[in-house]
Amino acid sequence: MNSDQKAFFAEPGTLDMSDYVVLDYFFESTVEPAEAAAHLCQEQSTAQWKRVGVDEDMRPRHAAKVIDLIVERNPAQPCIPFQIEAWTKLWACRVKIAYPIRNIGASIPNLITAACGEGAFFSPGIHAIKLHDIIFPAGYLEQFEGPKFGVAGLREWTGVHHRPLFFGVIKPNIGLAPEPFRDIAYESWLGGLDVAKDDELIFDSAWSPFEKRTRLLGEARRDAEQKTGKKCCYLANITDEVDRLIELHDIGVRNGANMLMINAMATGLSAARMVRKHTEVPLVAHFDFVAPFSKSPYYGVHSRVITKLQRLAGFDAIIFAGMGARMKTYRSAVLDDVKACRDTLCPADAGCPVKAALPVPGGSQWAGSLAPLHQDIGSTDFAIVPGRAVFGHPGGPRAGAISLHQGWDAIKTGVSLADYAREHQELAMSIRHNTQ
Repeated sequence: MNSDQKAFFAEPGTLDMSDYVVLDYFFESTVEPAEAAAHLCQEQSTAQWKRVGVDEDMRPRHAAKVIDLIVERNPAQPCIPFQIEAWTKLWACRVKIAYPIRNIGASIPNLITAACGEGAFFSPGIHAIKLHDIIFPAGYLEQFEGPKFGVAGLREWTGVHHRPLFFGVIKPNIGLAPEPFRDIAYESWLGGLDVAKDDELIFDSAWSPFEKRTRLLGEARRDAEQKTGKKCCYLANITDEVDRLIELHDIGVRNGANMLMINAMATGLSAARMVRKHTEVPLVAHFDFVAPFSKSPYYGVHSRVITKLQRLAGFDAIIFAGMGARMKTYRSAVLDDVKACRDTLCPADAGCPVKAALPVPGGSQWAGSLAPLHQDIGSTDFAIVPGRAVFGHPGGPRAGAISLHQGWDAIKTGVSLADYAREHQELAMSIRHNTQ
């Protein structure tokens, strides 16, 4: 390693880590790991670090620094063969890089540009790279708003304190005209659903204008609260062009939508952060446009990173791919997202000023999903978000919502789902409906 490359390495103890975020990458290279890591740091920070004919060196203040480098293996074949034409030797590595906060400030777009931009993904000698994690110093996080409500605040908002929250996706995906859409949401609230929500594909559309839809559902929500004596929530999707988000937010809240959803990666996290600064109701992130970044094991960004960034942007609840065949997601990856919602974003010895977000693992859930999720997560601090199990229930949305409560009651009483269903017809119908 030459002297220029050594300038992009540092012992952690020699740095004031409060001035750096730590980026944790996997990469596979066709050049020596130290050379590849040095190139990676150079490309994503100083690049050409001095001007011709000027006696200067930008690296002491602005260079990204390798603080840990481990060669995991020497593969016989590249993990992404089409990325390279020939090789003599390969190295598969994990590297931790201290990235100077002074380069990016408290800006999510600048952070993403540094961590996932041209410099990182087109670095010489590296043909496969994936960002696995970001660790933030507490002082940096203090510059972000984070969730306005968080888990505790959501429980106060919904009035649900001792069980998971029950969201329900009003089907079909692209929605209905406002009147039938209202009617099935209303039935679900009467059955005890906590949050009836728009799906990610229903927007301010010709067949379901946002103003009319939110007005009718707002009226129905308030009526359901009068009839049930409990808080009911309508989660309206305001995803649109960035210059419409505040307008749609204001229309929805004025009409009675008391939670709002944004397809966070489709609109952009900076846009979501803008809404967070404006809103007085909880914000929920949907996971559109996450899989294309995260599904490859050797290229892109781990979903935990996206979950952390959504939390940083200010989402109170974050929907992500859950367990089960439909979501094609390993249990470990789901639990990584749960931890990214709830655990500290700082090193273990530092307090985290950003509130925890409510994890919402998604994908074909029903009353039978509650027990395994509760066991895996080890807490009631999560939500499920069924669609078909509520709005496609043979007994209608009211029965579908009731079946969720019966599923949780079976867990509380220590009775198997099948045994509990013998005296609870909504649950019995749900079992038949969801296990055919």
